[in-house]
Amino acid sequence: MPTEHEVRTMMLALPEAHEVVVANWGDQPTFRVRNKMFGLVGYGAPTVCLKATLETQTALVQEDPEVFLVAPFFGRWGWIDVVLEAVTSTELAELVEEAWRLTAPKRVVAAYDKERGATPLS
Repeated sequence: MPTEHEVRTMMLALPEAHEVVVANWGDQPTFRVRNKMFGLVGYGAPTVCLKATLETQTALVQEDPEVFLVAPFFGRWGWIDVVLEAVTSTELAELVEEAWRLTAPKRVVAAYDKERGATPLS
């Protein structure tokens, strides 16, 4: 079970990722790349909210509705809430990276893939 600290570490490890606390959301920590949000967590919240496509959201919620939920407020755009106590660190890391990939500029993603010698997840 990943902790909130581990989630933050996963998000901030990605290129150009940074944390922005949104005061008018109750000091909600959001994670962004080039100031575009790809994830958010709440202090002590049991979930992490991640950007996803509508197709991914539908598939994950159908696969395991106790782990993956349609995110309040952002769900209509495909965002998902992931229950931390019910997901593995490996699966969460893949979802965090995919959320980042959906948000980061293509050049940043290409440089990241080249540096890792990897092919994109998608």
